[in-house]
Amino acid sequence: MFIPVTMELLTGFWETIKIFALTLLFALPLGFVVCFGSMSRFAPLQKLTRGFVWVIRGTPLMLQLIIIFYGPGLLFDLPSLDRFAAVIVAFSINYACYFSEIYRGGIQSIPAGQWEAGQVLGMTKPQIFFKVVLLQVVKRIMAPMSNECITLVKDTALARVIAIYEVTYMGQSFIKKGLLWPLFYTGVFYLLFNGLLTVLFGKLEKKLSYFRS
Repeated sequence: MFIPVTMELLTGFWETIKIFALTLLFALPLGFVVCFGSMSRFAPLQKLTRGFVWVIRGTPLMLQLIIIFYGPGLLFDLPSLDRFAAVIVAFSINYACYFSEIYRGGIQSIPAGQWEAGQVLGMTKPQIFFKVVLLQVVKRIMAPMSNECITLVKDTALARVIAIYEVTYMGQSFIKKGLLWPLFYTGVFYLLFNGLLTVLFGKLEKKLSYFRS
C-alpha cells in the first residue's frame, strides 16, 4: 500500500511544484513593479499602489483565490478562468505584494550617501541602482525572501479549495478510503522541499556575505 500511496502523492506534489515555480516566475518581477509604484513620487500612483497592497496583504489568500476563480462568472457573467490559471493569478498577485514590501524595505535601507556618491561620479540613477545598490539589496532581503518562499510552499495547499489536485488534496482523498496516515505523509514532502530551499538560500547568503550589512 505504501508504494501506490507514494505514487499518488508524487502526482499531487508535481502540481505543488508547478504552482510554486510559476508563482515565483510571475511574482518576483511583478513585485518590483508594485514596489516602484509604492515608491513613486507621483502621489496618486503611490497611494493607489499602497492601498492595493494593503488590501491584498490584509485579506486571506484563500478568499482572493475564490474571488478570482468564481468572481468573473458571478459578477460579470464572464467565463471563469481555468482552475490552475486562477491559482497562479491569485498566488502571483498576493506574493507580488509581499515581495514588493520586502524590496521597498531593502532599497530604502541603502544609505542615501551611496546614491549621492554615484551621482558625483557621473552615474545615472539606473546605473547606480544596478551597479551599486542592487546586489546590496539582494543581500539584505535574502532572509525575508527565503521565509516568504517557504511560506509559499505551504500555501500551495490552499489550491485544493478550487479542486486542484496538489499533494495535500491527494493525501486528504485517502480519508474516504479509511486511511489517515497518507495525510500525515504529505508533511514529508513539504519538509523535504523546504529543507532543499533552506540549503539553497543558505548557500546564496554565503556567496553574498562579502557585502556589509
